[in-house]
Amino acid sequence: MGSHSSTQKHMKIFKIRTLQGGSKYGVGCRNLRELLEKGCKKFQLPLKSARVCLYEDGTELSDEYLRNLPDNTELVFLTPGQTWDGFVTDIGRLLNAFYTRQTDVTEAARKLLTDEQAPQRRKILVDFIQNLNENILAENREDDKSWFEGIEPRYKNKSSYMRNSCESRIRSYMKEAQSLAATLDPPVREDYKKLTETMSNELRAVKYNGCYFDRTEERTSRLCTAEGWFSCQGPFDVDDCSSRHSINPYSNKESRILFSTWNLDHRIEKKRTILPRLTEALGECNGRQINWKYFFNLLFTMENLKLVHIACHKKTAHNLTCDDSMIYIKRKPARKTKD
Repeated sequence: MGSHSSTQKHMKIFKIRTLQGGSKYGVGCRNLRELLEKGCKKFQLPLKSARVCLYEDGTELSDEYLRNLPDNTELVFLTPGQTWDGFVTDIGRLLNAFYTRQTDVTEAARKLLTDEQAPQRRKILVDFIQNLNENILAENREDDKSWFEGIEPRYKNKSSYMRNSCESRIRSYMKEAQSLAATLDPPVREDYKKLTETMSNELRAVKYNGCYFDRTEERTSRLCTAEGWFSCQGPFDVDDCSSRHSINPYSNKESRILFSTWNLDHRIEKKRTILPRLTEALGECNGRQINWKYFFNLLFTMENLKLVHIACHKKTAHNLTCDDSMIYIKRKPARKTKD
């Protein structure tokens, strides 16, 4: 009985298709391997070389990504040599369909997709087509009931839920920092606890930076547009996202769920670098005062965080270090007194 319940809990349902056929089929699976096996059997594809991508944007699936996808997400099975760029491919088909009747419009659209700004413009067209029929601007529960499916009644509008979603991520970083105290030697432990308590008070004062995901906040405080569009900021070691990933979790339930797979990634790493350097600094401070605000900004603010699509989240070591000149508060030189 218990085993059956657990199995059902982890079973997910997806809609699968191939590039050749327009037909879609429902399939249940617990992991990527099972999905590949069932899909390849259905479509008579070679299991060893088959790949699965999101129909939406062509992102190739991993087990971790699959676990976070909502039920009924549409997927495409690919074989060697095949590629899928998501809705960009559909845009091409749409242009071809209109070609004989709307030559001028088609030519203008083709130019948008082929000049030097094509990647940015393709993404705009993709997102526009994807969200044409969505109730993006609706904010209250009664105006978009499907968006709130599965969400506690205490959330009356989208922005309050999204704000809490961001707060939860930041709170988890604080809990991780506080839990490290139990592993430290007694001489450092108490100083570390006091310092993290100071940070915790500061976090409460700024409401856990929930403003980052709240589209009703001031432009300088939020990471999205006034309509709720978020753009991937790219991997930790580059300035931008070459794939132009974007998402609007305010648009529909599926996008809201999918946004949970996006990461607030630390450029200078939290576990490998920031927290070890902080404890090390406490042990060798020799009476100097730790610049807790510097570490606070690295752990909890966009000074060191980047919002990234799961495909841009590199799990390799970042090999970035803290700025040693910022670790301790510099004492101001004493004023010289006149004789």
